[in-house]
Amino acid sequence: MLRLYFRRARFMKYFFLLLFLFASIGLTHSQPNRARVPNLPGFDDKALNFGFLLGLNTMDYRVESKNPQLQPSGGARFADVVNLSPGINIGMVTSLRLNKYLNFRVLPGISFGQRDLLFISEEGVEDEFPLEIKSTYIECPMVLKFNGARMVNAKPFFTAGINPRYDLAKSKKDGLLVRPFDVFWEIGAGIDSYMSYFRFSTELKLSVGMMNVLNPKGTGEPEDVLYSDVLDKLTSRIFVLTFYFE
Repeated sequence: MLRLYFRRARFMKYFFLLLFLFASIGLTHSQPNRARVPNLPGFDDKALNFGFLLGLNTMDYRVESKNPQLQPSGGARFADVVNLSPGINIGMVTSLRLNKYLNFRVLPGISFGQRDLLFISEEGVEDEFPLEIKSTYIECPMVLKFNGARMVNAKPFFTAGINPRYDLAKSKKDGLLVRPFDVFWEIGAGIDSYMSYFRFSTELKLSVGMMNVLNPKGTGEPEDVLYSDVLDKLTSRIFVLTFYFE
């Protein structure tokens, strides 16, 4: 019963993630390539260029629960993120040209999001409401951008890098004590579209935290033991659809 419940929860999470992916693919291919004269022909030759970004994100946790024998008396409980709630990203772009096919980019910004963590017993008895864990990250991605060959007014690219994040929204009020600092590795892919006056880019990116952000000390509140003593490890995963204007 419990496994079936979480299987359905995971199905709903990744169903919405697939919708997120298909929406991004639709956006990247929404502009027909009718122009035969390239826009901004010297754009990629600039040593340094700047811009800004807007994005949509969904935040998730990879949840590992404690062995039932190590949990408090009263029956084993397990947890998982049951919803992928939309969030937003805002940031600046600084891009340094290394060569024709490679750029180094620094993308400082801020992102807002939420994870809904639901706890449920082995018998299938769930909490009335999921635990809402809100995040406000100050972040500074540092990535390498691998450029493909330009096709008139479009160009594919891949990105890879790291992103240190600090969560300003962490507090004991969440019911869990979560460490605010984490370092993420990131990979992404997208399309550059050259407009008449600027370059518009769309990228879909996976961001995976490398640290266990769960603080085992808990909040110190007796009622929160039902949350903190159930979990063994929380690692972050964030999916981001970003729009760049350069």
